[in-house]
Amino acid sequence: MTTKKALIITYYWPPAGGPGVQRWLKFVKYLPDFGVEPIVYCPENPNYPIQDQSLVNEIPESVTVIKQKIKEPYALARLFSKGSTTKISSGVIPKAKKQSLIEKGMLYVRGNFFIPDARKNWISPSVSFLSDYIKTHHIDTIITTGPPHSLHIIGLQLKAALGLNWIADFRDPWTTIGYHKALKLTAASKAIHLDLEHKVLNTADHIIVTSSHTKNEFALKTEQPITVITNGYDAHEVKVKQKDKLFSLSHIGSLLSERNPTILWEVLSELINEQPDFAKDFKLQLIGVVSDDVLETIYTFGLKDYVDVVGYVSHDEAIKFQMQSQLLLLIEIDSEDTKAIIPGKLFEYLISKTPILALGPKDADVAHIIANTQTGTYFSYNQKQALKTQLLTYFEAFKANTLKVNAKGLEPYSRKALTEKLSAIIKDC
Repeated sequence: MTTKKALIITYYWPPAGGPGVQRWLKFVKYLPDFGVEPIVYCPENPNYPIQDQSLVNEIPESVTVIKQKIKEPYALARLFSKGSTTKISSGVIPKAKKQSLIEKGMLYVRGNFFIPDARKNWISPSVSFLSDYIKTHHIDTIITTGPPHSLHIIGLQLKAALGLNWIADFRDPWTTIGYHKALKLTAASKAIHLDLEHKVLNTADHIIVTSSHTKNEFALKTEQPITVITNGYDAHEVKVKQKDKLFSLSHIGSLLSERNPTILWEVLSELINEQPDFAKDFKLQLIGVVSDDVLETIYTFGLKDYVDVVGYVSHDEAIKFQMQSQLLLLIEIDSEDTKAIIPGKLFEYLISKTPILALGPKDADVAHIIANTQTGTYFSYNQKQALKTQLLTYFEAFKANTLKVNAKGLEPYSRKALTEKLSAIIKDC
């Protein structure tokens, strides 16, 4: 089998934690099986708001990883407010009416002085270094993955300078991603973002997206080929002895300020007040970074005694929570913009043998995946009674020891199957 080299330009790489790092960590693991030699380029001294040292052990020994230093504004911003900097850099942006003057200023500066994002200072040094590296090592294909979308600008400039093949991987959309509205962008800044997005979408040889909604959005902006390659699941050896003894509803991952379904907290409050058995057995577990706005709302509904705020845990620990829980919670912001978002944790939820309870906008990609795999139920934000009925049905199944899931059609979402699809694109470039 002829091996083809592919240079992967990524910001997130172990010990970075969270879902963003795992997509390309897993692709790199399986690409050699399909005749592609991955070479990873990442920052030497990044500002990762979340770290997971356990992921370092998953880096294949055979992969070449090259690094260059990066200058980031978050290090300076920490001198003014460490707490606000950590929250904003991890994506937890307070609601506008609750933002401090420092937070408002940080968001304005981040949005209008750092375009496309806070990693813009890595563009020129990376282009300079990689131009020589690519020539020396005879690489003809590069892959950029964003956000941060500064990495796509690296690809754009390398394409212009060297004329090589370029694949742009969008883990999230660009100008329609939810947090853009919170960045206090001026009209001029919005125009620059749109112009950069247009150049990337119309210059890359192939575009990869993670959802059909994003593909449809981009198809209106470019005629370049676009392929959907979702995130996925990988085999693991994590085992648990038994499920939780309580009726545990667990959310694993970040709960941002706008990811706050009052309909769910209201339903849970009603069930606790109306069903003595439910009140005795129920537990809400929040594993990951949780916005103060979300906690405040939950407590307003009288749920404080039922909530266990676990905080961030390692990837293996997160898998244990998925497998031990009685029910897994998946929440997305109720917005047209979030229909395209498919959280990486969904795919691990799929193989956890634990039913999924999901809330989000109507007709989202997540809803179709859950329905097609028969792994749970999905509700929009106006389906209060249906949500309440389903929660009670799940609880009754828990009491009868029959709460389980019989998933189907999961193989297309395995990391290896997805990497095979990716390898075909790399070889065709």
